[in-house]
Amino acid sequence: MKSNKSASACKKGNLLMRPASRLALLLMVVAALLPVSCSKDYLDRAPRGGIEGTTLNNKKSVDALLIGAYAALDGQNVGAANPWESSPDNWIYGSVAGGDAHKGSDGTDQPAIIPIANFNSDPSNGFFNSKWVAVYEGISRTNLVLQKAKLAEDMTDEERTGANAEARFLRGYYYFDLKKMFNMVPWISDTTNGYNVSNEKDIWPLIEADFKFAMDSLPETQPEVGRANKWAAEAFLAKTYLYQHKYAEAKTLFDEVIAKGQTSNGLRYALTQKFEDNFDAAAKNNSESVFAIQMVANDGTNGIANANQGDMLNFPYGNSPFGCCGFYQPTQDLVNSYRTDAAGLPYLDDYNQHAVKSDMGVPSDKAFTPDNGNLDPRLDWTAGRRGIPYHDWGLHPGRDWIRDQNYSGPYAPKKNVYWQYNEDKYHDANSWAPGSAINVVVMRFADVLLMAAECEAQLNNLAKAETYVNQVRNRAANTAGWLYKYKDNAKPLDGFSTTPAAHYVIKPYPGGAFTTKAYALKAIYFERKLELAMEGQRFFDLVRWGIAATALNNFFAYEGKLTSDIRNGHFNSGKNDYYPIPQTQIDRSSVNGTATLKQNPGY
Repeated sequence: MKSNKSASACKKGNLLMRPASRLALLLMVVAALLPVSCSKDYLDRAPRGGIEGTTLNNKKSVDALLIGAYAALDGQNVGAANPWESSPDNWIYGSVAGGDAHKGSDGTDQPAIIPIANFNSDPSNGFFNSKWVAVYEGISRTNLVLQKAKLAEDMTDEERTGANAEARFLRGYYYFDLKKMFNMVPWISDTTNGYNVSNEKDIWPLIEADFKFAMDSLPETQPEVGRANKWAAEAFLAKTYLYQHKYAEAKTLFDEVIAKGQTSNGLRYALTQKFEDNFDAAAKNNSESVFAIQMVANDGTNGIANANQGDMLNFPYGNSPFGCCGFYQPTQDLVNSYRTDAAGLPYLDDYNQHAVKSDMGVPSDKAFTPDNGNLDPRLDWTAGRRGIPYHDWGLHPGRDWIRDQNYSGPYAPKKNVYWQYNEDKYHDANSWAPGSAINVVVMRFADVLLMAAECEAQLNNLAKAETYVNQVRNRAANTAGWLYKYKDNAKPLDGFSTTPAAHYVIKPYPGGAFTTKAYALKAIYFERKLELAMEGQRFFDLVRWGIAATALNNFFAYEGKLTSDIRNGHFNSGKNDYYPIPQTQIDRSSVNGTATLKQNPGY
């Protein structure tokens, strides 16, 4: 199951969905720049750019290079052995490692993911190097934009500032991704001389500076929806503060983003009426999309690099209509989290004692009745389960769509899966596994509200924190966004009935429920689990909250009794909070026999 591509594959990018003439310019310029960076690890070469002289010192080329910097957001075709190793949604590093999902498939397929999920991986695991290289490729491209913008004599000061602001937003984003994963990472900028740079310096202040410049310099809207705007930069700066526990600084920015923010295409930030609209290609770039990596199907490249190739494994297996590959299966622990009590609230402390009924061990040709207890409706937009409509593809049949239930459970992913009725537009079949035009939304407004709630709770503004959480819960409680049974189970394309697909019971927290800071934070943390499940966030949240060891070791103790894939899992605080620096990068940083890059503690 390999996806090795030649260096020329990385020349193709359509992330901003530009007109053909602009795309042609991008391909021409990036083609001249990137053969070396696609074939070598970034820190194995000087990052000053691929062309000397004045070839690219003009406005047109700077814009094309900037589009190339956006194109690297998808993490694809930049030296990775397989595209999923550097997927931009971090499904392996954030969700599988966070307890949202099993690796899936069976034990023989992509076995390198198992030690990542179990936290017994070492620096030689090639997945880490693939991710490192892909993100530093994006950084290299942003630095080249900054270098060439300085030299472009036909740019006005305003145009130069705008290009620099977009490039620095992207650089801040790339470094944020690296920092939360590896912690000790070297800062390579547009003015760095040489490439053997120490990784012992804290780069949070530098990430802050990039997002601050972008926030102060970017316009509120953009002519193309895929470009970052002022509000995206401000939201990411606030998230950067939050990760450092600078709650007051983060709150100030979140307040402004919530009150005044808008998308790059001019929509005031707001929760969509339907939760599922955030995972539907037909509804993308909506009012909830703070920043999204633009995906497009059937772009003429005869490949799926721009069609969410990083998630190509993550579809039901067996006789499903998707053909491949049975990975990224939601855990029973996650599914149980959506159980609600008689008041429509989650079981914050003992949710696994209220387990949701599954078809584990039940063949598809044997009778099975789905759980009839109280459930949060977000469950059935997050996890595919037997007897429940799987979008408009029919009722999920259970084991016939699962590669090995004993290995990784009975559930299927859903947020990344396209619909049948419009698959001609949003499904890409130009590879051996599916591509999709569903955007990778790396920050959405619900995330902003819950981060703001966290800041308010940390600052003891409990009523405000409760208000933000209830905004998210009230959207989930809106019956317009629930999943409903088919009108005719034999013909799902005939549409949905007015009967909910399960017994959905969800309510906001009653006024004044957040009586203590501890309870408020517990409720906020759990709400993030429910709302953002399978979106690559969970592991990083657990680490920054300082509860990863407790949460994940409890997860291993429960889930390990149900499936065989994670029975050896154990999280060690002080070591597993961050992933190891790739050994390949440490080896290549050696000068006179001494490595410039230092390994993270414990590895």
